[in-house]
Amino acid sequence: YSSTRFAGKVLVDIMGKPMLQHVWERAKQSRMLDDLIIACDSEIVLNAASEFGAKAVMTSREHTCGTDRISEVVNPLDVKVIINIQADEPLIHPMMIDSLARALLEDKMLNMATLMKKIDDVLELLDPNVVKVVVDKNNFALYFSRAPIPYLAPNAEIDQVTYYKHIGLYGYTKDFLFTYKNLPVANLEKTEKLEQLRVLTEGFKIKVIQTQLETVGVDTPKDLEKVLLFLKKGISDASG
Repeated sequence: YSSTRFAGKVLVDIMGKPMLQHVWERAKQSRMLDDLIIACDSEIVLNAASEFGAKAVMTSREHTCGTDRISEVVNPLDVKVIINIQADEPLIHPMMIDSLARALLEDKMLNMATLMKKIDDVLELLDPNVVKVVVDKNNFALYFSRAPIPYLAPNAEIDQVTYYKHIGLYGYTKDFLFTYKNLPVANLEKTEKLEQLRVLTEGFKIKVIQTQLETVGVDTPKDLEKVLLFLKKGISDASG
């Protein structure tokens, strides 16, 4: 709730509903989720969630990241896979959630997975709020960055390079979530302000699944304008 770039954003009104409710309603359409819990450290958010019928849990205010908050909630639960759905993704599609859950349930070698989408807009490529990812031939992450990666050398052809943006939806096995929680903060993580870099720094793999579905994470009021544009155009219809 106390976002440094956009305070109170999870409850900002989007076409008559708080952003959190948009995320919850879309996530509820997932076919793979057995339960959906909102983890929060604000009574304002807790009360708002109860008003639209969501199951919400109050967590400690001492957590420094979302991973710690999720760990507190799922610790007593008998679950195999956890999907971390960000509250600032009002265009999230249930198929995105299902693809992550399915990948982790079907491939027992995977510890963690996330999503990427091809970048078609140069403004997205240059925007530091849009995180980029490069992957190996098996679609495991090599690196995440706020900078445009890979770098395009002067003699390289841009049509030979495909750029991908990272979509901040994560899936983990329960065992790995607690491994992740206890990893030390990495220098790269502090440099880029990207928590997932501690996983790569420690030598663990993150599977990155490509999606064709569009979404817009709301980090700034400008992002909110993009969301409204998508919704008004009907581009992101979660029921279709």
